[in-house]
Amino acid sequence: MNRNFSTCAIFCASCAVLAGQNGDPSGAASQNVNRASAPIYHVTVVERTIKAINYRYRSDPTQIDFRGTVLLPQAKGSATVESKQGRTEIDAQFEKLTAPGRFGREYLTYVLWALTPDGRPHNLGEVVADASDKGKLHVTTDLQAFALIVTAEPYSAVRQPADVVVLENAVRSDTSGNIEEVQANYSLLPRGQYTWNVPSDLEKSAANGPKVSMREYEMLTEIYQAQNAVGIARSANAERYAPNTMAKAQQLLTSAQQLHASHADRTRVIQDARQAAETAEDARLIAEQRKQDETVNNAQAEVSRAQQQTARAEDEARLAKSQAQASQSQAEAERAARQRAEDDASIARQRAAQAEAQLEAKAIPAVVVVTQPTPPQDSARKSALRVRLLEQLNGTFVTRDTPRGLVVTIPDAAFRGDLLPAESSASIARISAAVAAHPGLRIEVEGHTDSESAAGGATKRADEVRTALVSHGLTAVSARGMGATRPLGSNSTAGGREDNRRVEIVISGEPIGDLASWDHSYSLTAR
Repeated sequence: MNRNFSTCAIFCASCAVLAGQNGDPSGAASQNVNRASAPIYHVTVVERTIKAINYRYRSDPTQIDFRGTVLLPQAKGSATVESKQGRTEIDAQFEKLTAPGRFGREYLTYVLWALTPDGRPHNLGEVVADASDKGKLHVTTDLQAFALIVTAEPYSAVRQPADVVVLENAVRSDTSGNIEEVQANYSLLPRGQYTWNVPSDLEKSAANGPKVSMREYEMLTEIYQAQNAVGIARSANAERYAPNTMAKAQQLLTSAQQLHASHADRTRVIQDARQAAETAEDARLIAEQRKQDETVNNAQAEVSRAQQQTARAEDEARLAKSQAQASQSQAEAERAARQRAEDDASIARQRAAQAEAQLEAKAIPAVVVVTQPTPPQDSARKSALRVRLLEQLNGTFVTRDTPRGLVVTIPDAAFRGDLLPAESSASIARISAAVAAHPGLRIEVEGHTDSESAAGGATKRADEVRTALVSHGLTAVSARGMGATRPLGSNSTAGGREDNRRVEIVISGEPIGDLASWDHSYSLTAR
């Protein structure tokens, strides 16, 4: 099946300006929206609210609908939500989900979000529509009460929803189970995070490229999403503030492009492209965090300079006052000398008063102003350490910042059978040194394998990594084999099975806090 989409057009889509670019999207011209001064979402759906549903633990499956917003009114869908032990499963289907490029060339995909009652967004996964504009997604989450929306995004690894909300959940008359309805006003969510300005000449000859197959289209779309993510991270100065993570993202993007050029397995191309987008998003978040820290440090330095200037001014004022007092004492001494002839007693008293005044003037102690630096907030300190440690660990293996903690992934290629070669041991030694510098951190080693390998191999590899960590200075390290229970890719392909054969080092604990660096909480309006 061919999709009428030119190579040049796809490239321009990946390089479009993500903020401040004018022009009506196709199919939405009647809204007469000027995107340079007022984004579509703010103009059309800023006053809308959505209901968060509390899916009772281990209740019967609950049916909900999706309805299109004014941005995509013809879109619709439905979902079955079922709360099970330790997770909630969502099976969603969508119809009339037209290409996201209608909202602007920078939009390449759709993403399903869960919004908790306290206002925290969770990226549940990418919604890919087929040639009939239909899409489906089966995902799990650890949340129990949440609302669901669908947005158009520049790439699927985003951590905050964009302005373009196209679908929202709707409670049906036959929805079962306990429902806690909360007016979750998602206009309160932060947006405008993804900005990348590029030369306008990249849009020339946008419609003159050849047609491509659906297989080629899927690979190109993933590669251009990764290019979007890398370009946006670069515009956020990630090369300066997060060089290791940014270099890892660029390396993964180059690998995906080379695999595509060599006509490698489609799964490998898409896997590397998606990992490049996720790593670039991490680099952008690290850069934003460090820029904020830099702004705070500069402000504190400015306050310190102002306090020092104030202290100098006060010292100068005290010196001037002392000089004035000394001049006054000298004048009194001269008047006393002129009166000496008239009254010896008076002269004696005047001299005594003069001596006493001089002693008091000399006894005035200098006032030293000591400014105590304001101690940093505990949460800010933990977040800064978490970001710094993430950047260090990305210099060894690919590292993710998740709600579980910092997760370092050691791939199958880093092992020789179930043993670690010398170069992999050296990388693990650097991980041990980075973690040992911060007492109080917990380290868990998890071994994973594919569906065709024995579960014991995962346990042996986890024990091998634990032994290497302990031998390089760490003490409290646990290890366990997870078998094939948590696959990353499909076990039906060689590339997917290779991705599933891995060891993950999970780093958590009080020094880096429980909140991921990219996560935030927001206030919502209760019903």
